[in-house]
Amino acid sequence: MIDVTGLNNNQKDAVLADDRYLRIIAGAGSGKTRVLTMRVAHLVLDEGIPARQILAITFTNKAANEMKERIRKMMDSETSVPWISTIHSLCVRILREDIQCMGWPRNFTVMDAEDQKTVLREAYKIFNVDGNTITMNSILDYIANNKSADITVERAYEIAGTFSGEKIKAKFYEYYVNRQKALYALDFDDLILVTVKMFKTYREVLNKWNGRFHYIHVDEFQDIDKVQYKLITLLAGNENSLYVVGDPDQTIYTWRGADVNIIMNYEKDFKPCRTIVLNENYRSTDCILNGANSVIKNNQHRVEKDLFTSRQSKEKITHYSSAGDEYEAAWIAAKIKELHQNGKAYKDMAILYRSNYLSRSIEKGLLDERIPYVIYGGVRFFERQEVKDALCYLRMISIADDLAFQRVINRPKRGVGNKTMDTISARARETGQSMYEVIRSEKLFSGRMQQTMDSFVALIERYKKIAAEGNTEIYRMFEHIMEESGYKGMLTENKELERIENIKELTDDIKEFSENYPESTLDEYLQLVSLYGDRDETMNSDYVQLMTVHAAKGLEFDTVFISDMSDGIFPNERAMADGHKGIEEERRLAYVAFTRAKNKLFITDAGGFSYILQRVRTVSRFVNEIDPDFIEHIGAVERTAKRDFGSASFSAGSSRSNIQFDLNEKPISDQLMGTAAQRFTKGEQVIHSKFGEGIVLSCKAGIAEIAFPYPYGVKKIAAGHPTLKKKSEMKN
Repeated sequence: MIDVTGLNNNQKDAVLADDRYLRIIAGAGSGKTRVLTMRVAHLVLDEGIPARQILAITFTNKAANEMKERIRKMMDSETSVPWISTIHSLCVRILREDIQCMGWPRNFTVMDAEDQKTVLREAYKIFNVDGNTITMNSILDYIANNKSADITVERAYEIAGTFSGEKIKAKFYEYYVNRQKALYALDFDDLILVTVKMFKTYREVLNKWNGRFHYIHVDEFQDIDKVQYKLITLLAGNENSLYVVGDPDQTIYTWRGADVNIIMNYEKDFKPCRTIVLNENYRSTDCILNGANSVIKNNQHRVEKDLFTSRQSKEKITHYSSAGDEYEAAWIAAKIKELHQNGKAYKDMAILYRSNYLSRSIEKGLLDERIPYVIYGGVRFFERQEVKDALCYLRMISIADDLAFQRVINRPKRGVGNKTMDTISARARETGQSMYEVIRSEKLFSGRMQQTMDSFVALIERYKKIAAEGNTEIYRMFEHIMEESGYKGMLTENKELERIENIKELTDDIKEFSENYPESTLDEYLQLVSLYGDRDETMNSDYVQLMTVHAAKGLEFDTVFISDMSDGIFPNERAMADGHKGIEEERRLAYVAFTRAKNKLFITDAGGFSYILQRVRTVSRFVNEIDPDFIEHIGAVERTAKRDFGSASFSAGSSRSNIQFDLNEKPISDQLMGTAAQRFTKGEQVIHSKFGEGIVLSCKAGIAEIAFPYPYGVKKIAAGHPTLKKKSEMKN
C-alpha cells in the first residue's frame, strides 16, 4: 500500500478514488503532480492494474520526465513504469505502429519549426514572393488554421476567390502539403490531426488502442484544445477511465487554441463525474495567496474555490509606482541588489512581464547595476543553429531527407551556391527522387563542384554503412562525423567557443540516450529529439531570470517582480477591446503571475506617456482589485489618494499628472528619487557608470536631463541614483 499519510484529505481522496470519471480542480501550488504520480502508483501497487494499461498525458517533456522519476522511486526496480509522455510523443508512437493503413511509411519524418520554414523558403523562391509582403509566420498560421478546420487545398482556393493575397496563401498551402507528401513528413499539428483522422476512419485501429490503455490521465487539462480533446475522448471510448487534472483559473493559452469550456463542461460530457478540489496551497504565503484570490474572484466563468495556506507571513505584497519606465527599472534593479546584498541569491528572484518588448528597460536597469540576468525562454538548446546543423548530419545518415540535405550541404562552406541547389532541386522534381539520391546517382556537374558532391556522398555513405552494421555507438559516430565533415573545424577556426560547447553538450545527450536505451537506434534518437522543442536547460549559475508570464507557468521563485502593471499593458489593449472575455483571460494570467511567488511579491508600474498606448499610463485595474489588507503602496502616489489605495480611484480614466513621491516609505525610494534632488546644476559635468561623461542640461523634481556622447544621447536619470556622480567628486 502506498503511503498517503503525508497528504491532506482532498489529496487522499484524489489519489484513492475509484470513480471512472474524475475531475481534479488543482489550485496553484496545491501539489497536483504529487497527487497524479501517487494516483498512478496506487493503481499499479494497490489495485494490481498492469502498468501497460495506464497512460498519463502531460504537455511538456519536463513534466513527463519528472513524473516518470517520481513514479520510479515509488515502485520496485523490477516493476514496469506506465506510459507517460507528451500528447505529441503519444501520437508518434501510435502512428509509428499504424500509419501504414493510411498509405504512409512508419519511418515518416517529424518536421520541427525550422523544417517548416525551410519548405516555405523554397516556395518563396519559386513563387517569387517577397517575405515582407506576406510573412512566414502568417503563412504558417494560415496552414495550421486550415488543417485544424479540415480545409483542403481545393477548398482553400474556393475560399480565396478573387482575393490575390488569399490566393497566394493558398498556393503556399498547396506547395507545403505536396512537399510534406513527397518527404513523408508530418508537422506537430499533423501528429494529432492525422491520429484523430486515423481513429475515425479505421475502427479496428481505434479498438486496438481503446483496448491498450484502460486508465487514462491528463495533466494541465485546462490547456488542451478541441482537437486534443477529441483525441482524448476517442482513446477513452465508452469503457476506459478518464482522470483529468487542471485549474480553470490558470487557462492562459486561449490564443493558441486552449478552451476553458472543456474543463468547465467535463462533468457534462462524462457522466457520472466526480469533482475533487485541491485548494490547500503549499507554495505561497497567506498575503500573496489572499491577494491573488481577491483578484481572481472577479472572474465569473470559473469553478468556485478559495485557496488557503498555513504559511503565515507579515510581508505584504509591495506595489511600487514610478514616474516612468526608466525609474521603474532602476527601482527594480536597486531592490534586487539590496536583496542580494542581504543574502538572497539572484537565481531565487525573477522578473515577469506581460510581453517580451517590456524587457528592454528592465535589462538596461540591471546592466546599470551590474546584475547578472538571463532571458528565460530565449533560443532553446535544440533550436540553436549549431545543434540543428549537427542533428541534420545524423538525419543524412538516417533518411537523407531534402530538409537535412539543404541545411548541411554548405555547412561548412563547400562552394555550393543557389544555382547549384536549384539544379539539384529541379532534377529531383523531374525524377521523383530526393536531392541526395540525385547527387548520389547522377553526375550533374563537372570539375571541382562534382568532386565536392562525390566527397559529400562518400562521407554520408560511409556512415550509413557504419550505422547499418550497428557496431559503433551513436555518440562515437556523431563525434567522428563532426570531425570528418569539417563542421567542428569550422567552429574552432572561427573561435565559436559557445557553439563548440553546445556540440559537446549534444554529444553528452546522445551518449546519455545510448546508455539509458542500449538497444535503441539512431532513428529512435532522432524521433525523440524532434519532440524536444520544450526541453529545459539547467541553469546552475546565479542569474536573475527574466521571462513573460506565459513562460513562467509551472515555475516558482522565492521572490517575484511583476513589472508594467498598467491598463493597456497588463491587461493588454487587445484583451480590453475584447471585452469581458478578454479581461477574464488577462485576470487569469495575473493570477498565475502572482502565485509564482513563494515568499515575496513586488508589483510595479510606470507613469508617464506611452508611445505604444498613445496615452498616459494608468495603474492596472488588477492592482486595485487586490484586497488592501494584503498590499502596501509606495513610490509615486496620487495626491488625492496618498497611500489609501483601497479607496483610491484607479479607473482607466484616472490621471497621473498630479503625482508626488513619497520618500519616507523605503530606503530604496530615497536612493532613487532623490535626497539629492537639486544637487546638479545646468552645465555641470557628471560621470555615469555606463554612459560615461555627460553635461547636465537641467535638473527638476529630482530628475536630471543629461547629454552623453554618441551613441547614448540625452538621458533622464534620477539625480540621486548611485550610478551618477559629479565629475569633480570623482577627481577627489
